[in-house]
Amino acid sequence: SDYFQGSVVSYSNEIKMNVVGVRKETIASFGAVSPQTAEEMAAGGRKLLSVDICVADTGIAGPGGDVPGKPVGLFYIGLSHGTTTVSRKHNFPHDREGNKQAAAETALHMVKDYLESLP
Repeated sequence: SDYFQGSVVSYSNEIKMNVVGVRKETIASFGAVSPQTAEEMAAGGRKLLSVDICVADTGIAGPGGDVPGKPVGLFYIGLSHGTTTVSRKHNFPHDREGNKQAAAETALHMVKDYLESLP
């Protein structure tokens, strides 16, 4: 495809670290659901897949999995392109499927908005 090269499902921390390249220290210090992890996932995915732009999400879809300060519905979406790597925090109020759908749609909108902002 001219626009899509591939994807990585890095559900476990081991895959985040060993495949995508998230540093062990990042997960230990900030957790798997953090802006730092989302950014490292996006940057690592971009390198792994040899693509120009990569988007990644990490979050707590529910119904369980929440911890103090990280409720169900919390997601961080990371985007990496060139020398730019950013993340955005989102809190979705849905059930598991709704949260996953909202995260996917939000990630696509983030890519669209980013591309439209380029000169």
